[in-house]
Amino acid sequence: MTANPITRRGFLATSAGLSLAAAGRTLAAETARTDPPAKLDWRENSVIQEAREAALDILKPSRTDLEHGLELHADSLVFDGYGFSPRAAVDGDRIQAAVEAHASPIELQDLREDGSMTRCVTDLMERAEYEQAWGASGVTCVFQNAGEEGQDPMRLIKRLARFTYVTDMMPDVVAKAATPDDIVAARKRGKHCLYFSGNGVPLRQHWVSVPDELRYVRVFFQLGIRMMHLTYQRRNMIGDGCGESSDAGLSDFGREVVAELNRQGVIVDVSHSGWKTSLDAARASNRPMVASHTTCTALWNHYRGKPDEVIRAICDTGGHVGICCVPRYLGGSGDISALLDHIDHVAKRFGTDHISIGTDVAYQSRNAAVEQKKISGMPRTREQWRMLWPDAPSPPQSNSKSLSWTNWPLFTVGLVQRGYSDDDIRKIVGGNVMRVARAALA
Repeated sequence: MTANPITRRGFLATSAGLSLAAAGRTLAAETARTDPPAKLDWRENSVIQEAREAALDILKPSRTDLEHGLELHADSLVFDGYGFSPRAAVDGDRIQAAVEAHASPIELQDLREDGSMTRCVTDLMERAEYEQAWGASGVTCVFQNAGEEGQDPMRLIKRLARFTYVTDMMPDVVAKAATPDDIVAARKRGKHCLYFSGNGVPLRQHWVSVPDELRYVRVFFQLGIRMMHLTYQRRNMIGDGCGESSDAGLSDFGREVVAELNRQGVIVDVSHSGWKTSLDAARASNRPMVASHTTCTALWNHYRGKPDEVIRAICDTGGHVGICCVPRYLGGSGDISALLDHIDHVAKRFGTDHISIGTDVAYQSRNAAVEQKKISGMPRTREQWRMLWPDAPSPPQSNSKSLSWTNWPLFTVGLVQRGYSDDDIRKIVGGNVMRVARAALA
């Protein structure tokens, strides 16, 4: 840590003078697109400011490191390797009406997801806050979670439809990127974009033949999906998820899946796969593959992390390992310093060409709590299949606000403090994700 740490007030003054939203959009231009009552300057958002202060209290950067980090972040193509665009508050009245009409749990879940993912299109206040969060983050593109966890094509298509709708209806704010060149173009225009990831491989599970079962991979690729999870926590026909105690590895069918993803140009993602499944996939893949949002078990032994053997295998494909912002997976202090510790581990052991940040977190609208209070009488449901996780250690209570999605500029500041070169930082905050995205389509 460099001497002469900057004060909170100094940080806010400094950040006000730098282009944190640096993709070039001015406040005047944003105001012209959106009617009152919402103000669009993120510095007036108390949630974003509190998160900034939480991270600043931990990092305590010098003025030199802070200014350099913020400028570097503003000048870089920042690509969240796996995450979520800002979430809106749901329409509490609409959901409460559905509860009173005895809507099924699936209907209610769909209403929640639809509201949080698309209400930024129809509600001016939510749209304004959506833009605030993007501006504060300085992120160009998010590898967007655009598929509900599972294999059923009809289940997977719902989130994909919602985010396609957002990019169709708000192209002046956020675009759908179909290729890495689209991401570069969005940055040049001072816009943001989404690159779509599915949370599963679409399988009809009719089991007529391998080609028949895999034909929807191409369909979803044509719809814009560029990365797919092989498994979630549990076992499926592809292999074992990270929550299975057996961890039997990739199935014979799973090897066919990896080959088809390679052929179609879809990145193989083993973030939620078992360690042997991940190793088998790395050995089977002829394209760079990833664990887009994970951690290092060498630092915190959690089943959602990856041991060095698995990380090495992923790196050997030319891929990258994305460190997430989930405290219980990071362990240790469970805050921004823990995030940087995991980045350090991969960078020092495997090189800066193979490390990224896949936050796996989202900014949540300040109106969410108000809308939630309108909802009562929700039916109780059984624990979801995807949430059947084994017991795992919990780290001490941490300052999770420091890992907020809108703190992306301070992730870059932290890398500056830890002595990374500008070139290496550009790789970590987006360059490595872009490289693998290009390799998948080559």
